[in-house]
Amino acid sequence: MIREEPAFKIVNANLPLLVLHVNTTDMDKLKSQLGARLVQMPDFFSDTPMALGLAAIASSDVTPDFADLVLFMRAHGIRTAGVLGGSLAQREAAGLAGLGLFPDAPARPAAHPSGASDLSAESHSQRQTELPGFEEAGSEPSAVKTSRPSTAKTLRADNLWEAPILRPTMVIDKPVRAGQRIYAEGANLVVLAVVNSGAELIADGDIHIYAPLRGRVIAGACGNEGARIFAQQMNAELISIAGCFRIFEDGIPENVRGKSAQVRLEGSRLIFQPFRNQ
Repeated sequence: MIREEPAFKIVNANLPLLVLHVNTTDMDKLKSQLGARLVQMPDFFSDTPMALGLAAIASSDVTPDFADLVLFMRAHGIRTAGVLGGSLAQREAAGLAGLGLFPDAPARPAAHPSGASDLSAESHSQRQTELPGFEEAGSEPSAVKTSRPSTAKTLRADNLWEAPILRPTMVIDKPVRAGQRIYAEGANLVVLAVVNSGAELIADGDIHIYAPLRGRVIAGACGNEGARIFAQQMNAELISIAGCFRIFEDGIPENVRGKSAQVRLEGSRLIFQPFRNQ
């Protein structure tokens, strides 16, 4: 007897998902500040799935106009996937607007002081609104963050569990041009050529750039707080690890500018360290 192949299977995809924490019930204020931030990073969130974090307004009696907010975000290239937290009324309204209802995510632990060289608050733009998934590093920890990816298993249609697939390191040996986006899903990323301004590197693991870095780099995209970024010449526009990010509108600070350096995450702070042999 020939066994019929199942027409579908359900998997834990561990997809990278950004969270926009909504800290106000004033939607005009939210859209104004969000629009101002998006102008600074045109096309950065193009077609990016994003959830709305409602923990900060869950105690409010106000239910946002989710349909209007979704249209606003879509006009800026953001695909709103659902909501995290919120009151029962807010979650019901979000469901009626066609949004998914994600379970609450765990809180981020408080940052610990470090003696390592780090960047001052003046080195990045003033916070307009929280964008975890992209949470501004060095800021006060948020009440809600994106949940860490499940480490283990895939559910197949025949109800058998299987281990996740670990992908080999992705190696790029050609220059990464402005507008290009490279994503090493479930893997580390190694780049052997220049990363130009406006280019974007994303990896679920570590990122190594053995050439000048002038674009945007996002490591630990699925929440891996142990991920690191290594660059031969550090001149990035944006650095992010596990959702904590910094934007460098006026260039990287002098202690790591144009130098070989690594970046790691400590609590909610990005720590920048030049290599010692310089």
